[in-house]
Amino acid sequence: MQIDRYLEYLGGVRRYSPRTQQIYREVLEKFKASGEALTPTGVRNYEVGLMDTEGDGARTVNLHLSVLSGYCRWAVKQGLLDSNPVKLVPKPRTEKRLPAFYREEAMNGYFAATEHDADGEGLEFLLSLPASDTTAKELYSRRLRRLIVSMLYGTGLRRSELISLNVSSVDFSRRVISVRGKGDKMREIPLTASLSQEISLYLSAASHMLGPGAASSPLLRTPSGARLYPVFCDRAVKQELGGSVTGQKSPHVLRHTLATELLDKGTDLNSIKELLGHSSLAATQVYTHNSMERLRKEYNKAHPRAKK
Repeated sequence: MQIDRYLEYLGGVRRYSPRTQQIYREVLEKFKASGEALTPTGVRNYEVGLMDTEGDGARTVNLHLSVLSGYCRWAVKQGLLDSNPVKLVPKPRTEKRLPAFYREEAMNGYFAATEHDADGEGLEFLLSLPASDTTAKELYSRRLRRLIVSMLYGTGLRRSELISLNVSSVDFSRRVISVRGKGDKMREIPLTASLSQEISLYLSAASHMLGPGAASSPLLRTPSGARLYPVFCDRAVKQELGGSVTGQKSPHVLRHTLATELLDKGTDLNSIKELLGHSSLAATQVYTHNSMERLRKEYNKAHPRAKK
């Protein structure tokens, strides 16, 4: 298997993120280590091994098959294979899961409870303290965590997109941020007046604590001054939302929440698609199921003949 060449293609031509490339590498190297051949029988044996020997679920197995299929399509174009054997292998069925989301009232409660971590009065107190002060460091950390939640919820950004933002990504005069998303595609996302102000106040706090950042500097910086990283974002969301919402707490659920709320309030699917940076409308349509399920529950509670 030409794993390195294929990954060079994914990174250089398809513009896949480093994290996605790493996932592809792990799957391909695991298949190679299994000793199975790239034939329908070999792929089927590998699939059965994942399910029966390792106990992997349908979603994990389908991920492996998808990666192998992508490699085989590339290999066919390179003349390394005559056909794609994965097409002849049946995939295990998976249950459709609706995107998780938080209730609007729960999010409103969170933002109300943490308002002081984002407002100007709290910033003035922080700026009155030396950057080395323990209280100042704690105030900065709280302001940063709150802004992470605010931006994920207010813009629908992916975690990787949030991490990649620089100071120059924000246009305060137009109240938009420029984002480089999947496939290296650029898009602009509008900012509400309150979120734009929160970002501006945060930058003042970051300048005081860590020194002024250049236009090419990360927009959001950890207390040590480094760019955010995935685990930091995950922990920030869990810590901030721990007492406000129930269920899974992750950056992606905040993205789902924004999409669901926009749809409930009448925003058309194409606009939500552009906001989220989806490549196709099919990826956005999954949120319609959330709205329908909520409508069904209200219908069953309220309609006089629903229980008959």
